[in-house]
Amino acid sequence: MGCHIDNLTMDETLQKVEGFIADGKPHQHVCVNVDKLVKADRDPELRRIVNGCDLISVDGMPVVWAARLLGKPLKERVSGVDLYEALMKHAAIKGWRVYLLGAREEVVSEVKRLYEIKYPGLVIAGYRNGYWKADEEEGIVDQIAAARADLLFVAISSPKKEHFLGQYQARMKIPFAMGVGGTFDVAVGRVKRAPLWMQKCGLEWFYRFLQEPRRMFRRYFIDDMAFIGLFFKEALRR
Repeated sequence: MGCHIDNLTMDETLQKVEGFIADGKPHQHVCVNVDKLVKADRDPELRRIVNGCDLISVDGMPVVWAARLLGKPLKERVSGVDLYEALMKHAAIKGWRVYLLGAREEVVSEVKRLYEIKYPGLVIAGYRNGYWKADEEEGIVDQIAAARADLLFVAISSPKKEHFLGQYQARMKIPFAMGVGGTFDVAVGRVKRAPLWMQKCGLEWFYRFLQEPRRMFRRYFIDDMAFIGLFFKEALRR
């Protein structure tokens, strides 16, 4: 459907990230789900950024099922929330420095507080909310670069976070930068994650819709319906 995928398990993904951090050069990660595939199909620049990332994971059971039906089975789903949680734990163990960028001020500051308690020894090199004016962006990039973090988590919406990292990651020189969307809201309990059975059944999106129906209706029931067309187009091409 126009996007590359790294066919890795969670453990293999973590090993890959560890190698990136040991290397020290800037690397960018992206999670691909239904919404990302649809947006990338409509936005050539977003597709270029996604396909240029050093690590591309699948976050979304519909994409896993589609890959299987198209004869390209994936080992497993590596969700952004789960990868974020695993990396925060690894950061505390290995001494990696973490920078948190995104969400509202009260949310990102609470993420910092909670995870420093949850994982003693975790080093938060810096944090900032995800709301800024255009003329502030250059200064924010310089602040992140000066923090000398090993991991950067960017909790802003798509495709803004992909474009932000695509433009500035080489300048910030973060060994591993990852867009995490609404993960900070989940981490502090502001948004609840779907039960495990719903995650496995591919209904996590519906659980999210039930929590924020007005905000999520257009995304799930209008924009993302284009995924069905993408799937059949790819099936016919094959």
